[in-house]
Amino acid sequence: MSGTEDEQLAELKDWWQRNGKPLVTGGLLALVVVFGWQAWQKYQGNQAQGASNLYQQLLETALNPTGKPDVAQVADLAGKLNTNYAGTSYAQYGSLFVAKVAVDNGKLDDAASELKAIVDKPSNPALGEIARQRLAQVLAAQNKADDALKLLDGDADKAFLASREELKGDLLVQLGRADDAYAAYQKAKAALSDEAAVGGLQIKLDDLAKGDA
Repeated sequence: MSGTEDEQLAELKDWWQRNGKPLVTGGLLALVVVFGWQAWQKYQGNQAQGASNLYQQLLETALNPTGKPDVAQVADLAGKLNTNYAGTSYAQYGSLFVAKVAVDNGKLDDAASELKAIVDKPSNPALGEIARQRLAQVLAAQNKADDALKLLDGDADKAFLASREELKGDLLVQLGRADDAYAAYQKAKAALSDEAAVGGLQIKLDDLAKGDA
């Protein structure tokens, strides 16, 4: 290296010591943050799009018009959602469909396992409540009505109160506790708006009332 090149290199090093570091921690850092945020937003968008596409495939498979979805394909798609987008609502809604297919095929233990994972760590409260109520139904089908009732202890969001209380009534009927069941059905009815059709719920109330007659 010539003396001139040595001098230029020395000058560059000196300039970097005086100006380079402040630039990195100042203006350049701001640019890094801005472009990094834009890249993250793009990444998030791509992630959401990828999860959405997988979920759409899962829906089309699980809700097969024939009523007989490909169990292996449902499991495969749900597995990809859980692997690539773990903890997201897409992945957990996918698990709900896996549980549904498992129930339809008489695999209640598999369904309970899928639903419990959501109940233990839901991506949002609404999804957690849906999984909780479905898990209670699976437990009831396994003749574990007491465990199902414990699962439904505590407060429920107003939007889910009617369905939770009706489910509790069903479980109490299964346990032979008619009076408690009637009270739960009444709570379910009270939680519905005046315009809401109570249909099957009213039939359950009437049946219990006839039983007391």
